[in-house]
Amino acid sequence: MNTLKSLLTLFLLLILFSCNSSSENSTIEETQKKSATKGANEKPKKVILFFGNSITAGYGLESDDAFTTLIQARLDSMDSEYEVINAGVSGETTASGTSRVGWVIEKQPVDIFVLELGANDGLRGLPVVETRKNLEKIIDQVRKVHPNAKIILAGMMIPPSMGPEYSSEFQKVFPELAKNKNVTLIPFILNHVAGIDTLNQADGIHPNVQGEKIVMENIWEVLKDVI
Repeated sequence: MNTLKSLLTLFLLLILFSCNSSSENSTIEETQKKSATKGANEKPKKVILFFGNSITAGYGLESDDAFTTLIQARLDSMDSEYEVINAGVSGETTASGTSRVGWVIEKQPVDIFVLELGANDGLRGLPVVETRKNLEKIIDQVRKVHPNAKIILAGMMIPPSMGPEYSSEFQKVFPELAKNKNVTLIPFILNHVAGIDTLNQADGIHPNVQGEKIVMENIWEVLKDVI
């Protein structure tokens, strides 16, 4: 009798498990069908990829306050076809950027590439000639993988702590490179923010929430004409 009850219980459990599995598989199939239908009906978004250091990464800020998020919000308000991707890494130099950019741009389409690197080179006093070469390499890599991508170079300045001659040579890199490589230039991404205590975090380097809004406008002033 006990054996019969055990067999009956096992039989019922098998039926229940089979029903649950069938229901789960059905749900997965429905989700896949809906995703496939949605993907087929939606026009793929164009990609604006921001490739940079802590300025791009939004160091010390909530993700909603980063300029990349603010730009995406503005694009969305315009019903734009563009999607913003933040590929910023804090502490990155132009040298490490040359090593990273390849796998970043090969993983996805890129319609607009915004290059924001160099500040860490300047703060460390790295040779200006090397900064220039590295930025050139990154631009060339992007053009090789995405020949139709539009490229924007974010200009940077550094304080004269490394000496006025070094600061001057460093500043020249960006407009000269933009001209030589035929890319669009943001004259100075931290314009009206750098050196202003009330617009920067405690480190005096990275924009705070209010400063980030100005950075976004500095970028938008150039980006709006490119898109």
